Amino acid sequence: MPETATSRTRTLRRRATGLAVAGTALALAAPVQAAALAGQQASAAQADPVSVLKYTAKERKDALAYWTPARIKAVGKSVDLGPTGPKAKPWRGPTLKTVGRLFFVNASGADTWCTATAVKSANRSAVMTAAHCVRRGSSPYNTNMSMVFVPAYHKGKKPYGAFAVRQAATPRSWETDSANDMAALTVDAGKNGKKLTDAVGGQAVAFNRPVGGTVSAFGYSATRPQRGEELLGCTGTAKKEHGQQAISCDMSGGSSGGPWLAGFDTTTGKGGVLISVNSALDSLTPTKMYGEVWKATAKKVYDRAQGR
Repeated sequence: MPETATSRTRTLRRRATGLAVAGTALALAAPVQAAALAGQQASAAQADPVSVLKYTAKERKDALAYWTPARIKAVGKSVDLGPTGPKAKPWRGPTLKTVGRLFFVNASGADTWCTATAVKSANRSAVMTAAHCVRRGSSPYNTNMSMVFVPAYHKGKKPYGAFAVRQAATPRSWETDSANDMAALTVDAGKNGKKLTDAVGGQAVAFNRPVGGTVSAFGYSATRPQRGEELLGCTGTAKKEHGQQAISCDMSGGSSGGPWLAGFDTTTGKGGVLISVNSALDSLTPTKMYGEVWKATAKKVYDRAQGR
């Protein structure tokens, strides 16, 4: 879950949460237009299971300028979700170049962050994260802005620069029903003109994979002392639960969207196939992390991000 000075909850947003207050206000302000828009959305939902947000060239330029070192430092200090739990360990292996912090301004206008991962893709520019890092569930109007991906972020350092998000795809079921919490982003080339995965590489992605086996999850949790400045990780055995998959992990807000890697070598920091992302926790004092089971719709979201 993205974290801000105005959002202190320790849980990542659960699928049942529908924060549609702003959307309702807009609908009431313009009932005729809203009704027409609702009809268009219903028709689009039947035809296309993927919902896409696009950011203009100016918005992307402004996003890069917005996330100054001072602002990044301030957002980390703005939230404290308590001490880091015993299961979440700081990653001390080789730099995970593909994993980074995803900074943005949320639908309430607050600075915040999630975690995201560069993945192999046809356009060499795709990033995977959680849908609630892109927009509020069950709310077509409450979307996030000024979105920037910083791979391999560590204590203020941006070794590969920052990549502005030009497009964000989520399942339409997230937009309408808070279901299927995953997203795929498409980013611009970096400042030097190099595409994302040419600069940092990309994790392989798997869909329709049976639940089970050892999974390594990572994220920039807002727990202390790290408070988003260092990458944390958990390793556990994935099990089916409540229609999702779960592992033993006590990372908290800020780790949302972080990768679930199967076949990852925790000694060398190499390998790993992305099979899900951090989506939700089991309680205010977390013991489990949940991730979606990626099936056909998740593949369509990913394909939209990679330009297919």
